[in-house]
Amino acid sequence: MRICRSGPRGPDLLTRRDFHRLVAAGVAAAVVPGYAGSQASAGPAWAGLTYADGKRRPVVLAGVPRAAGEAAAIDAIRRVTLEATDLTWLTRGDTVLIKPVCNSGNPYPATTDPVALRAMISLLREKGARRVIVGDMSGVQFVRFTQDRRSGSSRELMTRNGMAPACEAAGAEVHAFEEAGWDGFFDEVPRRGANWRRPLLLPRILKEVDHVVLMPRCSRHLLAGSTLGLKAAVGWWRHDSRSEYHHDAATFTQKTAESNTTPSLLDKQRLVLTSATKVLTTFGPDDGFVHEPDTGLVIASTDVIAHDMVSLAWLLESRTRTPLDVKDGLFEDPYRSGTLVNLANRVIAAWLGGFGRALSAETLVRHDIDSVWDDRVLRRAFEVFDGVPRVELVDANGLVPRETSRALAAAVALPT
Repeated sequence: MRICRSGPRGPDLLTRRDFHRLVAAGVAAAVVPGYAGSQASAGPAWAGLTYADGKRRPVVLAGVPRAAGEAAAIDAIRRVTLEATDLTWLTRGDTVLIKPVCNSGNPYPATTDPVALRAMISLLREKGARRVIVGDMSGVQFVRFTQDRRSGSSRELMTRNGMAPACEAAGAEVHAFEEAGWDGFFDEVPRRGANWRRPLLLPRILKEVDHVVLMPRCSRHLLAGSTLGLKAAVGWWRHDSRSEYHHDAATFTQKTAESNTTPSLLDKQRLVLTSATKVLTTFGPDDGFVHEPDTGLVIASTDVIAHDMVSLAWLLESRTRTPLDVKDGLFEDPYRSGTLVNLANRVIAAWLGGFGRALSAETLVRHDIDSVWDDRVLRRAFEVFDGVPRVELVDANGLVPRETSRALAAAVALPT
């Protein structure tokens, strides 16, 4: 989301005067007592963290050489899926919902890889799924949704970014959550959601499916620092839940992790898989520098936290390959400015609840992410899921470069 881009035209569009007042509010937040542009932990970032238990959590990787073509990418998707799970949870005749990331109409890696989506749909149908549904609701900068009206369309954005054609080609249904209407959602309380004041509003179709497969992407994010599997939960929520999320911004990252403890997700989510042959290494979630390594990765696990640890390590590794003038430029990657991060969140709060809601929003404090242990979303996930997963990397096709495997293994192992 670039702040200078407006969302759909309508009565809730910010005026220039409103925008300037929000800028003033964001700047004021940067100078009030107690505010800091970023938060740094005392001592090492991993201080106080412990492993969850003695069990290892496999995270399966496959290498995809840059020039290998679609067939190699499809083969990698199949290999990592079948290595990560034996699919015994899938009974012939079941319905599977694939939750991609369609925050915009921009192509992969700003959104989920259509090639990977097509491969997953085909594999699930081959293994017995009667019905495969691909569903999401896009970012508020493109889709506005209230009880009385709706503007923008997730379905149209899926067509623009290539996901809808991929779904149709593979025999899946496209489901845009907002099309079910305001009453097409149900409330559910996260099992460990201390920072949520109200139940989350989730699409009713979650009640109608047997299984969920999450297919995020690997990307930088202006507000959260990164957007991986845990952050993808936002796409489930009705806009009143999103409004609380952005308004009560002091616990933004904590709520991100806690939202993944809703019973429907805990009971139905079977696999998390990211095609990371391309990585959005700056700005995010909709625009930024696209890094395409010589050998890209597909990352899969049945454990969303273990998946995100490896995906974040891959994002950080990819950022080291990003040109310095892009990675460190304020306007190319403004996440390093606490003032701009807070301002961007207030703009979203305004889109969701009006100008007054934006002014009363809590300050969103950025935090530097230089390692897996710095990420506040993951740190809260370690708390609510009782510790750090012991990640075991598995190479599914023998094409992951040795130096990549070593770097990722070192990045996700708790320092002694």
